[in-house]
Formats: sequence, structure tokens, C-alpha cells
Amino acid sequence: MTLDFLSAGVLDQVGSDARRPVIMAFMVFVGATLLWLLMLAAVEEDTPEKLFVANRALSPVFNGFAMAGEHISVLTLLGASGVVALFGYDGVTFAVDGLLTLGVMLILAQRIRNSGRYTLGDIFTLRASGVRPRIAANLVTLVITIPVLLVQLRAAGVSVAFLIGLPSAEAQVLCTVLMGGLVTCLAVVGGLRGTSFIHVVKVPVTLAALAAVVFLTLGEFSWDPGRFLSAAIERSVAPDDYLAPGLWPYSEAFGPFNTLGNHIVVILGAAVLPQMILRVNASQTGRAARRSMSVAVGLVGAFVTLLIAAGFAASAVVGGKSLYAVDVSGQSSFISLAAGVLDDGSAARVALITVVACVVFLAVLTTVASATFAAAVSLTHDASARGDTRQKGEHFGTRGREVRRVRRTAVFVGISGLSLSAVTHRYPMEFLATFSLSVAASCIFPALIYSFFWRRFNQRGMLWSVYGGLAICLILTAFSPTISGTAFALWPDVHFDWYPLQSPGIVSVPAAFVLGWLGSVTSPENPERDFRNIEYKSLTGKELTP
Repeated sequence: MTLDFLSAGVLDQVGSDARRPVIMAFMVFVGATLLWLLMLAAVEEDTPEKLFVANRALSPVFNGFAMAGEHISVLTLLGASGVVALFGYDGVTFAVDGLLTLGVMLILAQRIRNSGRYTLGDIFTLRASGVRPRIAANLVTLVITIPVLLVQLRAAGVSVAFLIGLPSAEAQVLCTVLMGGLVTCLAVVGGLRGTSFIHVVKVPVTLAALAAVVFLTLGEFSWDPGRFLSAAIERSVAPDDYLAPGLWPYSEAFGPFNTLGNHIVVILGAAVLPQMILRVNASQTGRAARRSMSVAVGLVGAFVTLLIAAGFAASAVVGGKSLYAVDVSGQSSFISLAAGVLDDGSAARVALITVVACVVFLAVLTTVASATFAAAVSLTHDASARGDTRQKGEHFGTRGREVRRVRRTAVFVGISGLSLSAVTHRYPMEFLATFSLSVAASCIFPALIYSFFWRRFNQRGMLWSVYGGLAICLILTAFSPTISGTAFALWPDVHFDWYPLQSPGIVSVPAAFVLGWLGSVTSPENPERDFRNIEYKSLTGKELTP
């Protein structure tokens, strides 16, 4: 999926009559949000445990809302609804991936929390002692985080430029810089608890905004779901194929294997991102983590249902051809629907557009801040660790300097993502979102599965799996249609796209599992005795007594 509409500026969907009050209300909302965060930060104890994992004290319901909020990003909010609006059935299947992601995390959540490890490097050293697994974890964290920040910050800045009616490239870069600065401030001062509060606010606001546009659309069709769906089909880009698989252009060009590969990386990769691992560890216990996931499943289920309905509503109200004229991927559909479902000049229309703008802002704010903060914690904690000192009982709360290091690292990560986003603004870099998820699915997911479920797994297997998965992702992405040879590629006029699929996941994920197995069975290490202790602790949260 791409964000082409953000740079198009072809259609003024907000309208001059609504722009000024929308901008004023939006700025008031941004200011109030930042003031609230500063107040939260002022009363926080400046200790690592409080900052990093909210003292491991978040209740199951609260953390469940925050977990659901982690899944509501700009790319899901605008991207999934847009794919549904334009491509019907194919969009529905991608929207449902969010629920399957939580199903994957439900399997791992209790074990991750009971292990007592809260960064990727900590978890890697469960089965592989020494500093090399932490180095691998740091590398993977950076490779995942920086591209996500680049794409999300770019979307944030250009969305704000679109909102204020300045679609020029210069204005988009300026808005990207301003939004990136705000998000970096949140990551630095808010900590996990601060971002959790914003997530908890974002979830009901997002659900309310989606419900509003869906119910208003149903009202336009006399509350008849049949008429509503028929209108969506009739006004779509391809009425005969709208509810059949294969309409999405990438699927048509590269076949069902491409679709399968994309589903694999979204489902597996989104479940094991560094911020998700950190979020799980904020739960009170392993069982509380599972209950949090159950709460999140219900909330994300409601979100996905409303998102699909909003996509159909955009097709019915705005029309697929009109959406396609502005944006070939349909990611303007949510904003277009909010602007088109009510009459021009009405106060309700202004209010609805304002709410949608605030929802988009919250989605960017929380997603980017969570990713930035999780990367800063992981990089700082794993870089300062020596061997397995944590494993031997050293409590990270005794290291007061880690707090200052994390804040400085968060600034570095945020500025890096922001700078790259501004520099690459004119290039189609949206493939990086898929690349990041591919790396997470290939380098983290196999390592977690082996660490918690296979007694023979050892350091060689860990390193072969992680580095092998990363190398395969880099090579296949570099020679994929997202880089060259197609209209949506980074360099469309050159051809070295010998790998025909958009995502490397269908190859890299199985290969990472094979490499992890091969490295383990060819190593002289025998970690089976340690595995009994790890298995017992991951299930109960207690140490195995001799």
C-alpha cells in the first residue's frame, strides 16, 4: 500500500468554509494533549522501572485498551479502510489480519511476561548467553524502527499539510518536521505510562469516529444495509469483481503467493514488534497479560468491523472512481467520507472533520512515540548490559543513569527518523513499512517460538536465525518489484526485480526457522537442562527450585 494521496493535493475535501474552524479546534486539541502529557510526566518518579514498563502495574483492562491502541496506526486506519473502499474483498482480508495478529500474541504474551525480560536482547539471552545476542537484538530493533518512523512521520506531516490546505512539498516537509518534534517530545517525557494513557484515550475516540461516519452513511440509505452494500458495489471501481478476490493490483500482478506473503508478514511481524513486547511486560502478571490480550481482541474486533464498514461507506458515498482519481490506494477514503457524508456549511460537518483530524493525529502520535520509546529502551538497556547480569538477578531499577540514557537515545532515534523522512520526502518509501514487518516476522518470531518451545535451541541457532532472516529480507527486498521495474517502485525505470513478490516473508520466515534448527543441531551446545528452568518460569512466573 502507498500514501500517494498525501502528496497529490488534487482535491480539496475539507473545503474553505470548514478549514478555519477545523484548524483552530485541531490546534487546541494538540495543545491540550501535550499539556496533559507534561502534567503526567511531572508526577512520575524518575526510575527506570516506572519509565520503562510502568512499574509492571498496569491493570488488565487498562493495558488491554493500550494494547488495542498499539494496533491503531495511520497505516491501519487510513490504509485498511482505503483498500476496502477500492478493492472490496481483498481489503476485508487485510483488515482481518489485525485480529489474527492478536491471536499470535495471545500465545506468547504470558510466556514473555513470566520470563521477566522486557527487551528483545533480554529475551534473546534466555537461550543464548553473552553479548552477541544483544548486538543482534539492537541491530534488528534499529532496522525495524527507523523505517516505521520514516513512513509514519511522513504520513503525519503530509496529513497536517493536507488539513491546512497547503499541499506543496515544502509545506509537507515543514509539517513533517513539526509533527516529528511533537512526537519525539512525547517519547522523551511520556514513558510507557504516558503513551498508555494516550492509547487509552485514542481507542474510544477512534471507535466513536468510525461509528459516526458508518451510522451517518446508513442513515443516507434509510438504515437498509442491503441498499448500503449495493450502493458500495455499484459505485466501486469494478462492480462485477468488488466482492471477489484478486481485485487488488498487487495480487493481480504477482499472484496468490504475493498475497500470502503479505498476510504472513503482517500477522506475524506486527505481533512481535519491540513496542508490543515492552507493552506486554507492563502487565502485573503473566495471567494479567493474557487477560489484557483478551480485552484487546474485543476492542480490535470492533475496530476492524467498523473499519470495514467505513471502507464500504466511502465507496457508497464518495464513489470508488472518485477516490481512485485522488489516490490509487484509497487512503484518503476516511477523510473523504467524513467530508462528504454531511452537507457543506453545517456545524456537524465541521465537528466530524475535526474529530477525524484528531483521530489521525492521535494515531500518529501514539504509534511513532511507542516505537521510538521502545527502540530507545532496547538500545540503551541492551547496550549497557554485560553478559547475563540481568539473568543473575541484577535489577534494572538500580541503574539511575539508564533513565537519562534512554531519554537521550529517544531523541537520537526520533531525530534520525525525522531527518530521513524529510530527506526522502519526494521518493515512494512506503515499501519500508512492509520491510519492517518482514524483518520482525523473520528475525523475532522464529527466535521467540524456538526460545519458549524447543529445548534444543542454542546460541548458534539464535544467531543463524536472526542474521539469516535479516539478510534474506534485505536481499529479496532489494531485488523485489517495490524497488525497481514497476510503477509503484522506488526506481520504476530500471529493472533488477528478479524476485517477483512484494514481500520477502513467504521465503524469509520459513528460511529463518530452518536456519535456527540447522544452527542448533550442528552446535555442540546442549541447553536442555537450562530449558527446564526457562519453561517452568515462562509458565508460572517462578524460579524452578532444585
